[in-house]
Amino acid sequence: MLYGNDRSQMRRYFHETWKKYKENRPLEPLESLIAHVIAAHPEYHNYIESPEDVERDFTPEQGQTNPFLHMGMHLAIREQSMTDQPPGVREVYIALTRRFGGDHEAEHQMMECLGEALWNAQRAGTEADPEKYLECLRKRAGM
Repeated sequence: MLYGNDRSQMRRYFHETWKKYKENRPLEPLESLIAHVIAAHPEYHNYIESPEDVERDFTPEQGQTNPFLHMGMHLAIREQSMTDQPPGVREVYIALTRRFGGDHEAEHQMMECLGEALWNAQRAGTEADPEKYLECLRKRAGM
């Protein structure tokens, strides 16, 4: 239910998962991962809990971070680490976690590289370059 191109559907999944979590209902593994990411971002709880904000546009011109994009990047990075895709990313994740004292700040460091890789790919009309992505990550990790 989370993966796809339907922004509203994905955001509603965040909303419903958070609601389940707050009601202490059992969560599927993916829901548990999402709830953990949401819990680490209390500054975004009002957006997750508000049905109106689930449909809202968040643009750089508004001077706001898109909370759904931000948390989605946390999830993407965790998935990369769990699957070691691209190969070598798990090692960098572990190094960054040690360097920055935890997974949350390590993921924020990785987001900079992931965002750059995605932006470059979008501009070039290509897939993201995993080697450049890993190079950026390794620099941040001091490797």
